[in-house]
Amino acid sequence: MSGQAGDLARRLARHAEAVCRHYLCNGRREGNYWRVGNVRNTPGRSLYVRLAGPDGGSGAAGRWTDGATDQYGDLLDLIALSQGISCWQELRTEASRFLGLPQVTRHRRPREPSARRDSEAAARRLFRAGRPIAGTPAEAYLRARGITGAIDWSCLRFHPALWYRADPEAPRESWPALLAAVTDDAGRITGLQRTWLDRTRPVKAPLISPRRALGRLLGQGVRFGIASDVLAAGEGIETVLALKSVLPAMPMIAALSAGHLAALQLPATLIRLYVARDRDAAGRMALRRLQSRGQEMGFEVRALQSVHGDINADLGRLGPAVLRRRLADQLDPADARRFLVEPNTG
Repeated sequence: MSGQAGDLARRLARHAEAVCRHYLCNGRREGNYWRVGNVRNTPGRSLYVRLAGPDGGSGAAGRWTDGATDQYGDLLDLIALSQGISCWQELRTEASRFLGLPQVTRHRRPREPSARRDSEAAARRLFRAGRPIAGTPAEAYLRARGITGAIDWSCLRFHPALWYRADPEAPRESWPALLAAVTDDAGRITGLQRTWLDRTRPVKAPLISPRRALGRLLGQGVRFGIASDVLAAGEGIETVLALKSVLPAMPMIAALSAGHLAALQLPATLIRLYVARDRDAAGRMALRRLQSRGQEMGFEVRALQSVHGDINADLGRLGPAVLRRRLADQLDPADARRFLVEPNTG
């Protein structure tokens, strides 16, 4: 069992930020660490998880410590404590499910609800409760972010009154929200990102964590078009929709975080991947990992460099025409002819 546990812990550590965003969504990244209150996902800064480092030793990625309780361990320990799991078979199943690994046991949790709060079934149910975003505050939010392209994608919906709770002990609040469906390559919804919106202005709601995800995200993403040989990938849906505003015909996927960006499952037919990463350390790490995968799997990886932090900021500050010209210099000439179509001004 110790060999299996060590292997799972190392696999989880390679996606440490994605693990934290899923199980400790009330925390946030601070430099090379994820900070949160405790293993039960209470807001705060007592517990810190190392997001990058060697495979072993005290500075290894995935190692965590809670300064208030002196608890420490690896990401397998963190999942066990955060989910209240004490059985090894159940812990192995949960970690394998998160990593998208084949299930090696038929063990089932006794009396598990059919749609746990963080389950794929709950994500699908919540997405069905939304409605198309045209004419809603969700559209107003995206337009206020400078998005000029199409927003009537089937992967996006609006919920007028979605419950939010700052922590398990806090009262529930109702806020409008943008829903983004995370799907696998067969189009099946595996997860969901919720972006709570302000009730009166087209901005994110003034909440501790206005974005949260549920379900299975690792390897999947919010898909805008069907990819075959060429694909563009970015972190947030705003970044990808900004890119879509000037490259409307190119298939794209939003991974929702740098950790998930590095772990995307990519088509076997892929020839070229464009990465619209954020201009920060996490974005640079995601790009390096994707470039390494490209060398191993035989596809080209090109970075789409932004000026103001990310492509969405560039669209807002530079405008579509300037962004289109900047991208033209970064695309393969064949892709520029194929995807970079000048808008019809006549």
